[in-house]
Amino acid sequence: MGINFSKVAFTYNPQRKTENNRYVISDVDLQINDSNEFICILGHTGSGKSTLVQMMNALLVPTKGEIDIDGNVITPKKQENLKSVRKKVGLVFQFPEYQLFEETVLRDVSFGPKNFRIENPEEKAKEAMNLFKLDNSFYDKNPFLLSGGEMRKVAISGILASDPEVLILDEPTVGLDPLTKQELIDLLKRINQENKKTVIIVTHDMDVVWQVATRVVVIDDNKIVYDGNKYDLFKNEQLIRQHSLDVPEIIKILKELNDKLKINIDVYQDNLESAYKAIVEAYKHE
Repeated sequence: MGINFSKVAFTYNPQRKTENNRYVISDVDLQINDSNEFICILGHTGSGKSTLVQMMNALLVPTKGEIDIDGNVITPKKQENLKSVRKKVGLVFQFPEYQLFEETVLRDVSFGPKNFRIENPEEKAKEAMNLFKLDNSFYDKNPFLLSGGEMRKVAISGILASDPEVLILDEPTVGLDPLTKQELIDLLKRINQENKKTVIIVTHDMDVVWQVATRVVVIDDNKIVYDGNKYDLFKNEQLIRQHSLDVPEIIKILKELNDKLKINIDVYQDNLESAYKAIVEAYKHE
C-alpha cells in the first residue's frame, strides 16, 4: 500500500494559534509505492525535506491532514502502532552518530531486529554488515571510534538488519570519499533493483540524482513544486532556476562541448558510455 500523504501540514509550534505560525511543510499530497521506486527529494536548506521524511516513518506526526502508512492512518489525534510503522519504513539520519548508542558495533546493528522481535537478530545484523564488507573485525569495536564513513555504514546496516519495506536516507553521501560514496550508491541501487525495495534519499548532490533516481520530488517554500522523472526536471531550465537547483556535471560538460564545438550533442546522458556515444553520433552528422 505504501505511504500516502493527504493535505499534510506540520509545524513545530502546534499550540500557537496565529496566522503567523510557520508551517515547515504545508498542503502536501504525496503517494509513494512500497516497492520498486528510487526517489530523490530535493530542495534548498530549510525547505522541509528532512521534516517530510521524518513524517514518513512517524518520527514526526502531522499537525494537519493524515498520513496512511501501509494501512495505518496517522492524524494529529490518532497515532497508533507506530512501532510497526518504523519497522516497515527505516530511516537513516544525516549524521549517523545520532542513531548509534551501543558499546559495540554488533550490538548496535542487532538492536533493531531485537526490538522488532525478529528471529536470529545477530545473524540478521551480520548479514546487513556484510553488505558493506564490515567483517567480524568490526563486531566488538566501539562505533564512536570509527571513521565517519564507517559510522555511516554501521548506521545503515542497523536499519537494513530489520528488513524494512521502504528505506529512507537523509543526505547519505555527505562527507564520504569518492570510493565510499560510489560503493554506497551501488549498494542502494542493488537494494532497489534486486530486492524491489523503495529507496528514498534526501540529497543536494545532482550527480547522485542523475545516476539513481526513477522519480524526483522537489520541495520549495514548504510545498511540493515538482514530482516527476529526472529527465523532465533537468530539461526544464526555468524550473531549475526558479527553485535554485543545480544540474549534473555530465550535462554541464556536454552543454559546454556543444557551445565550444558548435555541434548538436544530446546532453541528457546519465553515464559516460552513453555520453561518449552521443558525442560520436553528433560528429557523424556534422
